[in-house]
Amino acid sequence: MTKKWLFFIIAALIGCILAFAAMLFIPKSNDGTQKILIKKGDSISTISQQLASKEVIYSRPFLVLSSRLLGRSQVRPGQYRLSESMSTWDILQKLAGNPDSFYVRIPEGSTIKDMRRIIKNLPHLDDTTSHLSTAQFIQKIDANAPADRYPEGLFFPDTYEYTPGMNDVQLFKIAYDKMQNELQDAWDDRQNNLPYQNPYELLIMASIIEKETAHPNDREHVAAVFVNRLRIDMRLQTDPTVIYGMGERYSGKIYRSDLRRDTPYNTYTRAGLPPTPISLPSTAALQAAGNPSSEKYLYFVSKMDSTGESYFSHDLKEHNAAVNKYIRKRGN
Repeated sequence: MTKKWLFFIIAALIGCILAFAAMLFIPKSNDGTQKILIKKGDSISTISQQLASKEVIYSRPFLVLSSRLLGRSQVRPGQYRLSESMSTWDILQKLAGNPDSFYVRIPEGSTIKDMRRIIKNLPHLDDTTSHLSTAQFIQKIDANAPADRYPEGLFFPDTYEYTPGMNDVQLFKIAYDKMQNELQDAWDDRQNNLPYQNPYELLIMASIIEKETAHPNDREHVAAVFVNRLRIDMRLQTDPTVIYGMGERYSGKIYRSDLRRDTPYNTYTRAGLPPTPISLPSTAALQAAGNPSSEKYLYFVSKMDSTGESYFSHDLKEHNAAVNKYIRKRGN
């Protein structure tokens, strides 16, 4: 009798092991790829509810039991993409690895206001800065920044990866550090004898170039126009700085009265560079600011065609002729 019971016990154990292995390793077919979001603090029990509702597992209790037996009860917050055929083992392996990432794009030429709004509205990213004043915000990002430092232009426009569980400060710091590196590279690679006192002034110039043109053939010439004007104490007279200084008053059109109204950013009424950048410049704009073309251009005007290019002039007579041709359409 003892041997008989021992046989049955061994057979039962083998059966249980085989059943456990089958439920663990045999894939379950599902209706296409499924996505699940795991938040910070979610337990394997909570996760099993999501998986059961999507019908991607055989059994909630089995998932919880197997995760504990196999030491897979700890998972990282994030979004996970589950294929249409996965076993419980595959799912536990997936959840123990790296979550799928979210991405956010900060376009070149955006303002810091644009960037803060974009990041505030991102899904699954903890918002810890939208309530902060400008001064509090920059101190949160860089405790060593001067108290009066305005954050415009100090963040690099790019596509950034983030995962749920991150907070916005982490994302801002990545963009902030990247701009410091990009700016230092542009400063180190700059031409000699440019009219900039420090890297920050190069950043200001790059932000203007970014708003004036996105055409790769024009950036160095636009930079040359403004550098040449600075060298002869000619006002920059660039509309994007005026628009930036208008703030909420700008409604899509700029008038003569706007060009006459004095603000710190009105480069028609004030000489030199504006006090801060006016946008988040790209690497191309930074490099153009540090390496303008050798042309002695002082003016440029849009060709108003599909190319997006501008026509550059050495003097006012040539510029007026270009305005007549391209803007007023009065011929050559």
